[in-house]
Amino acid sequence: MNRKVAVILPCYNEASTIGQVISDFKRYLPGAAIYVFDNNSTDGTSTVALAAGAKVRSVTLQGKGNVIRRMFADVEADVYVMVDGDNTYDASVAPQLIDKLMNEGLDMVVGCRVSDEEAAYRRGHRLGNVMLTGFAATIFGRTFRDMLSGYRVFSRRYVKSFPAEARGFETETELAVHALELRMPVAEVDTYYGSRPEGSVSKLNTYRDGFRILSTILKLFKLERPLAFFSICFAACALLAIVLAVPIFVTYIETGLVPRMPTALLCAALMQLGFLFLICGLVLDTVTRGRLEARRFAYLATPGPSADEDDAVRSDCSVEGQSPQSTGKCR
Repeated sequence: MNRKVAVILPCYNEASTIGQVISDFKRYLPGAAIYVFDNNSTDGTSTVALAAGAKVRSVTLQGKGNVIRRMFADVEADVYVMVDGDNTYDASVAPQLIDKLMNEGLDMVVGCRVSDEEAAYRRGHRLGNVMLTGFAATIFGRTFRDMLSGYRVFSRRYVKSFPAEARGFETETELAVHALELRMPVAEVDTYYGSRPEGSVSKLNTYRDGFRILSTILKLFKLERPLAFFSICFAACALLAIVLAVPIFVTYIETGLVPRMPTALLCAALMQLGFLFLICGLVLDTVTRGRLEARRFAYLATPGPSADEDDAVRSDCSVEGQSPQSTGKCR
């Protein structure tokens, strides 16, 4: 049985590197269809990609999250290899990632970045990745060592069930949380991460994009764990109300008077607000369970990778429009 493999490359002003990336993936995945999704580049990225033999699509809405939404919607394949177009990831690892996905029946394999180059993976980015990954692990449980990697391999059922709400670089967080929420089988494989070639400029802003990723984690916490989120709000309101009410209560016991009526009213309002938060959490928790069930059904509606079917067919047989017999490979 043939498996279609698609290499999908989100790009913004990567003319200096995209040609080499396409060449490398053609070499290591000769049967894969390569798509470049250009996000309003002004340096001729599309022209270089076309000349290198890739299929080029244009995405007008700015942001990596918008590009991924379009890629997942437009490209039809059985296995998707997503990698940044900046030539920092090792294309030679791609067959290993695909084999692991297919042989173990996984839905996502993440290329966990390993680098000894300071320029490639700056300390600030390493620290930020560790902190954000740890924060996500605290909220959502089991997580990845490198949640923000731009090198991933997906099954079709992952891609076609992914809601894609993010707009920018926070989309990597959304990709990880989607897998965790649906309890998908996932894995990580260490892969070398190099520095950008000369002339290539990073589009990542450490503080701005880090704040966006943190905001995305909090947003997903509210959406996916509403009872826990609103219970924290309830506890904060109740604690503040109790702290403010203690002196009033002591004064009332001693004198029988309530001299600070505005504070007493504030305590009552805070407690009511806290219970309102708690009720919202209970209601939204029921709604979230229904949404999760619907997403689970959408996930199960697409057949997953089967190791049995692929024992006789390697991933490099997945040539669009060809068969193992016509290529002479993988018989």
